[in-house]
Amino acid sequence: MRDTNVVVVGGGVMGCGIALRLRQAGARVTVLERSIPGAEASSAAGGILAPQQEAEAPGPFLELCLRSRGMYPDFAAELLALTGVNVNYLPSGVLSLAFDEAGVQRLEATVGWQRTLGLRAELLGTADVRTLEPQLSPQVLAAARYPDDHQVDNRLLTRALTMAAARVGATFRTGYVRGVVEENGRAVGVDLDGETLRADAVVIAAGSWSGLVQGISLDPRVVRPARGQMVQLQTRLPLFSHVLFSDKGYVIPRTDGRVIAGSTLEFSGFEKNVTAEGLHRILSLAMELCPALASAPVQETWAGLRPYTDDHLPILGAGPLPGLFLATGHFRNGILLAPVTAKLMAQVVLGETPSVDLTPFRFDRFPRR
Repeated sequence: MRDTNVVVVGGGVMGCGIALRLRQAGARVTVLERSIPGAEASSAAGGILAPQQEAEAPGPFLELCLRSRGMYPDFAAELLALTGVNVNYLPSGVLSLAFDEAGVQRLEATVGWQRTLGLRAELLGTADVRTLEPQLSPQVLAAARYPDDHQVDNRLLTRALTMAAARVGATFRTGYVRGVVEENGRAVGVDLDGETLRADAVVIAAGSWSGLVQGISLDPRVVRPARGQMVQLQTRLPLFSHVLFSDKGYVIPRTDGRVIAGSTLEFSGFEKNVTAEGLHRILSLAMELCPALASAPVQETWAGLRPYTDDHLPILGAGPLPGLFLATGHFRNGILLAPVTAKLMAQVVLGETPSVDLTPFRFDRFPRR
């Protein structure tokens, strides 16, 4: 299987990461993208690597996210060596803030169960929070601090992964994939703008568009687009060093004074508009967390479509046809899960036993088309 010919549909961080690992294992790989590689959700994200902040409970998904987070230092160093692109992996830590007593109790419970798992987490009172980040709102009552949740510049990561896949020999083609080509009950390639592109294996890593690919037998409602609007502010000097969360959203400090604020969660089909309501919500959230941001100039606004599943888990592994594989539905953890997804999907495509049990992430937990 090492000499297998693989077509990867989707040129974001998932598709390029999978292509990189497959090429390094000796496979021949063609990445298909309908526009510019990485132009969709990969570039529109915030780059937060925060499995502890995002975790709702212990379980396989948290374990998958923690594993991927642990891979990031070596992953960033590898990409730098391959491409010369520094993806700005930053061990900033995360503060999850509470503004009322109910919020404090939720943070206390979360810190408690995470500490029983051996994870680093601590509950900070008002005085300790203000000492750690003096610019935070005086209305903050407490914070959960997750020092091992970090960040990366997702746009640089997207660029580095695209370059790395090309550098090791992956081929990139632009076009519209009409569907998976099936012969005798097996996926044998794709229809690319009317041309049959044959392959031993097909990997669908097309984000929110994955369910629209004909022939994968997955109901298009299983993976659907969730719009997230974002705002970039600019400060002369960084006002805080941790990524800040509340139950309304987050702000991400970059070392050059940029602040990324987000995000909305909207089911608006494939519309990527930035709206007045969305901007109002995001800017209000940012100023609530750090009032000094009120005077920061707005530099950029954008929206991205994150691949959403109802159970908030990705779809990873073998698909409904022999020769067909799926890597989609990462929702708001796509950047975080890029390293582990690339490794696991390469293992599965090449016929190896994956180093993580992918049963919880199988496609058939959802209805077929």
